[in-house]
Amino acid sequence: MDDWTLGKEHRLICPQCNGGTTYEPSFSLRLEDEWTAIWKCHRSTCGYHGKANVPHENGSALTKRQMAAAYHWRNPKITEFSRTSLNLQPLSDDVIKWFATRGISQKVLQRNRVEQIYSGSELAIAFPYYKENKIIDCKYRTIPEKRFWKARGAARRTFYGLEDIKGRDEVVIVEGEMDKLSMEEAGIINCVSVPDGAPVKAADGETPDPEEDKKFSYLWDCKEQFGKVTRIFLATDADGPGLALAEELARRFGRERCWRVNWPVVDGKQLKDANEVLLTLGPEALREVVAKSELYPIRGLFQFSNFFKEIDDYYHMRVEEAEGASTGWKGLDEYYTVVPGELTIVTGVPNSGKSEWIDALVCNLNRSKGWSFALCSMENKVTDHARKLIEKHYRKPFFEAKYSNSTPRLTPEEFAAGLEWLDNHFYLIRCENEKLPSADWVLDRAKAAVQRYGIRGLVIDPYNELDHQRSSSQTETEYVSQILTKIKRFAQHHDCHVWFVAHPRQMLNWQGQPPNMYDISGSAHFINKCDNGIVVHRNRDAEKGPLDQVQILVKKVRNKIAGQIGEAVLKYDRLVFVSCDVRAWLIVCSSPLVSFLLLSLKLGFRRVTGLFSDAGPV
Repeated sequence: MDDWTLGKEHRLICPQCNGGTTYEPSFSLRLEDEWTAIWKCHRSTCGYHGKANVPHENGSALTKRQMAAAYHWRNPKITEFSRTSLNLQPLSDDVIKWFATRGISQKVLQRNRVEQIYSGSELAIAFPYYKENKIIDCKYRTIPEKRFWKARGAARRTFYGLEDIKGRDEVVIVEGEMDKLSMEEAGIINCVSVPDGAPVKAADGETPDPEEDKKFSYLWDCKEQFGKVTRIFLATDADGPGLALAEELARRFGRERCWRVNWPVVDGKQLKDANEVLLTLGPEALREVVAKSELYPIRGLFQFSNFFKEIDDYYHMRVEEAEGASTGWKGLDEYYTVVPGELTIVTGVPNSGKSEWIDALVCNLNRSKGWSFALCSMENKVTDHARKLIEKHYRKPFFEAKYSNSTPRLTPEEFAAGLEWLDNHFYLIRCENEKLPSADWVLDRAKAAVQRYGIRGLVIDPYNELDHQRSSSQTETEYVSQILTKIKRFAQHHDCHVWFVAHPRQMLNWQGQPPNMYDISGSAHFINKCDNGIVVHRNRDAEKGPLDQVQILVKKVRNKIAGQIGEAVLKYDRLVFVSCDVRAWLIVCSSPLVSFLLLSLKLGFRRVTGLFSDAGPV
C-alpha cells in the first residue's frame, strides 16, 4: 500500500480470513495519525478488528504480531518464495553438528532441504515448506535457544513435509519440524508436521465449517492429499496442548481412522515427543512406539480391554458393594440388596409405608456403610422428615405421643447430636419457590451433591410431584422413558443408587390386594427400565392378618448378584424397621400345639423375614 494518506479508508484482503473463497477485499484499514492504524474485516464470518502502531521509517518498538499485521496490510496477495528471495544458505558445519546432538543426520537434513539464514548477525535454521516443489512458506528457528518466526508475506499455511505423503495410505502427524526429522531417522518418511504448533486447549462444540476454520485452514487445503489415507497416527506432544491438538485433528480427520501414539515413560519421566524418544531410546524404539499406537478413542465406543482393571477388581471383590449392600434386614437381603449405580422403582397404594420404608433403609445404610444421601421428598415437610429420620436413627420417639408406646422421648443431648448427624449425612433437594421441580432440575442438584458431598444415594419421592411439561408431540410413555433413561445414566455415571417412588393409578374395585408394577400410573416403562422393582403393601383387613404387617414384594431384580424375585414380611411399629429372622423360631417351636396357635393367630404367611419394632436390627 503506497498511499498512506491520514484518515483515508483502504480496502484490502484480510490477513486473517484471506477474503474467504472469493478473496474479497473486505478488510478496511484507516490511518488515524502517522503512528496509529485501525482496521476491521467486514466479512460476517470473520470480523477481525483492532488497533495498533504501524512501522515508521525511523523505526518503532513493535511486537512481532504488529509487524506481521503491518506487512500483511501492504502485501495482501500470496507470495511465492524462492531460495534467493529468502536468502537461504546451505547448512554450515556448526549447524550440522548441532543437529547431530539432536540425533539428526546430514543425510536427513539434505533430503528435507533444511537450510539456514542470517537475521542481522543472528544465525537461524530455515525449514522451507514445499508444495508441488515450490516454496510457499518458510519457518525459522534460532539455536540453541528456541525462538521461532515465519517468512514475511501472506503465505498459505500447509503441513511441513507435505511432499512425503503423496500416494500414502498411512500418515504420521507430529507437532514440529524437529519431530518430523526424528521420525525419518527411525525410517518413517511418510510424516508431516503441523505449521503452527498446538492450541492451548481443544475447542468446545461442533467442528466449524472449513471457511470459518481459520486455525486449521492448512488441513482443509490438504484435504485431497488426505482423502485416501486410511490410517493417521497422531504423534503430538505429551502435554496439554499436544493432547488438545490431537483431539482437534481427530475431529477433522475422523476418529475412526486415527491412531494415538503414546510416548513412553523412562525412569519416571514422561518423554514428550519424537525427538526425546530418539535421543533417549534410539531410532528402533521410536519406530516401535509408533507401531504400538492405540486406536484413537471414539466417544461411546469401547473394547472390553478398556475396562479390564474394573473387571479384575470386580472378580477379586475389590469393588465396594460388588454383591450389594445389606438393607439392614437379614430376611430381605435374600431378595434385595443395594448396588451402587442402579435404579429402584418403589410403588404401593397410599399409606402403605413406602416413604417410611425408604427412610428406614437409608438410615440402615448410613449406620452400616456410612453412606450419605440426597433427599428430594416433596410430600414431606422438612421438620417432619427430620423427625422421622432422627427417630429411626436413635430408635426413640421425637415426642411423647401415642405412637411412642411408652418409649422415652429423645433427650436434648440426643436431639442435638441427631441434628449434627442429619447435617453431615443428608442433603435436601427442594425448590425455594412455589414452582414444581423438573427431573432435570433435580438431577442437576444431585450431581452437585455428588461432587460437593460425595452422596451414594438419591431419593426422589414421588414421581407425580415433579413438573412434567412435555411437548404436544411427545406421549406420556415417551416422556417417562426419557426421564428414566436420564435417571439411570445419572446413577451409573456417579455410582449412586437411586430410589424413585411412583404411585399406582386409581384401582377400580380394589379389594385390598397389593398392586402390580404395571399398575404404576403413566407407563409400563417404570418396570421395563428399572433395575429393581419393589411393591410396599400394608394389610388393611384384620381378618386377613395383623394390621401392622408390611409386605416388601420384590417384583424385579435385573442383577442376579443383587437378589431375586420374592417377598419379605415386616412388622411396623411407626419408629423403625428392624429384622428378626422368625423362620428358625418356627422350626424350634414346631410342636402341634404351637402350629395350632400360629394358625389361630393367622401368622401362617409364607415367609416372616422382619419385624418393625424399636428393638433395633439383629
